[in-house]
Amino acid sequence: MEKPVIQLRNIVRNFPLGSQTVYVLKDIDLDIMEGEYVALMGPSGSGKSTLMNLLGCLDTPTSGSYNLANQDVSDMTDDQLADIRNREIGFVFQTFNLIPRQTALQNVALPLVYAGIGKADRLQRAAEVLADVGLDDRMDHQPNQLSGGQRQRVAIARALVNKPSMILADEPTGNLDSETSAEIMKQFDAIHAQGNTLIVVTHEEEIAQHAKRIIRLKDGRVESDTKTL
Repeated sequence: MEKPVIQLRNIVRNFPLGSQTVYVLKDIDLDIMEGEYVALMGPSGSGKSTLMNLLGCLDTPTSGSYNLANQDVSDMTDDQLADIRNREIGFVFQTFNLIPRQTALQNVALPLVYAGIGKADRLQRAAEVLADVGLDDRMDHQPNQLSGGQRQRVAIARALVNKPSMILADEPTGNLDSETSAEIMKQFDAIHAQGNTLIVVTHEEEIAQHAKRIIRLKDGRVESDTKTL
């Protein structure tokens, strides 16, 4: 029986703006199952960035409940959110977010530092994951010695290193040319094939078509939720 890794119930997110209130997310219900590959789409102002921040435990809802990997994260403190982010979520960003003066290996090992894992084990695990994304010959290179595609693969390896409950990718091909984008999406397809739960936030239809399910937001609500072939 499939089990949800994510359960959102009646999620509302408002932001005060002067004397006004901006209603960004309106009563969202959503289940994402373990091992699903989901694309999250929507025009500017649809609420997809806000929803991504909630899913990534970078923000908490105004009301409603969010259950991630059987833990209610709706009312967690900042410290608790930071802990669950490090354990349960692997992030991949459009801008890679690598530390410039560290090698690929050191960048990938970083989440394991916060997890309290010893240096030898950290480096071994980081090396294994870099090999998985085809970068075993680039481990000692710093980000400025790597191409955009290689930097994004380092970021993907860093997202995978903690064996998280889900990978959350925000416009992961936004800074890449079309050929490199295709390579990165092949990498995501392979990650999904290994059983990982994957959520890709994108405004590009071509990227979204890699997913097995596309959720479209409009005006803070789920407009459509469809399975792809």
